[in-house]
Amino acid sequence: MKINKFIPVNRPVIGIYEKKFLLDAFNKNQLTSGPHLSKFEKKFASIHNRKYGISVSNGTAALEVALKSLNLKRNSEVIIPSFSIISTALCVVKNNLKPVFVDCDLKTWNVSYAKVKKKITKKTSAIIITHIYGLPVDMKKILTFAKKKKIKIIEDAAEVIGLKYKNRLCGSYGDISTFSFYANKHITTGEGGMILTNNKNLYNKCNSLKNLCFKKSYYKRFVHEDIGWNYRMSNIQAAIGLGQLKNIKKIVKKKIETGNYFYDKIKEIPYLMLQTNKTDYSKNIYWVFGIVLKGKYKNKKNEIMKKLLELGIETRPFFYPMHKQKVLNKKRIDLPNSEYISKNGFYIPSGLGLKKKEIKYVVKCLKEIII
Repeated sequence: MKINKFIPVNRPVIGIYEKKFLLDAFNKNQLTSGPHLSKFEKKFASIHNRKYGISVSNGTAALEVALKSLNLKRNSEVIIPSFSIISTALCVVKNNLKPVFVDCDLKTWNVSYAKVKKKITKKTSAIIITHIYGLPVDMKKILTFAKKKKIKIIEDAAEVIGLKYKNRLCGSYGDISTFSFYANKHITTGEGGMILTNNKNLYNKCNSLKNLCFKKSYYKRFVHEDIGWNYRMSNIQAAIGLGQLKNIKKIVKKKIETGNYFYDKIKEIPYLMLQTNKTDYSKNIYWVFGIVLKGKYKNKKNEIMKKLLELGIETRPFFYPMHKQKVLNKKRIDLPNSEYISKNGFYIPSGLGLKKKEIKYVVKCLKEIII
């Protein structure tokens, strides 16, 4: 089997509805503001059984705005996973709060209730639950504990759009939840994000913060009583999002099918560790399909990635742990699981545009390289 074309880690799929809604926005000169924005917010919130949706410019913005809207005590502690993208930590630091890093589990690559509970102190004001690479965190005990201790919960569902935890969609839990619509996410608007909540006060606060805290008053619009950002989503981005939502069930189905095929074939290869494909509370939607090297291939990640690239297969290294980032932390902290999977992990092509012959080719190459 020969694949002549380069296989990227992600290839977005844009359909007829996205083009239809985009054309409508262009024809009506509604590029920045327009009806697609409110439609997208309401539709996305409704799907998740949330009362309010606030569209923003990207997932990082969603986290920053959501966290600030909670009005947490300055310098209080926010529990976050160390194995995550830096946005999870940036939103904490930028809001004058202290990130407290939690190690992940080697099977799920997520934080657990036991690991989170050990980090709780009297200074803990919030927990950011980030679902990693397509598998949800087991949230039940964390949510119950947080409610009892009056600790706020921000659910970051950027990597599990369309997937259920128990009987509800991820992103429908906690005080407030956030999403990303970057080009490699299950739903994309190119760049973009969303905040969901059932709390009207948080909804109003987020809408203000994302829009430079302009006043609604016609005569006092430019009088500011708080500091916000220009984190607005455009009408043309929302048009794409509305089109994407038309196919959400098909998208989820394809992501799970592709991930399960990879899992069934790649689990046979020795010296590899894979993220759990299902649990008693959910299954893996495989935002990306990750591989962690072990045994004789331990510490040889760059070598394997290079060989795959030479065969036309693009890969990406795993997140670098937050507790190892010198811009965030200068103290020595040992979180061995996060460090191990980061040092030895990478992900293979697993986007929605991946073709069957490409999937088989990736598996074939992995089996030839890792023996």
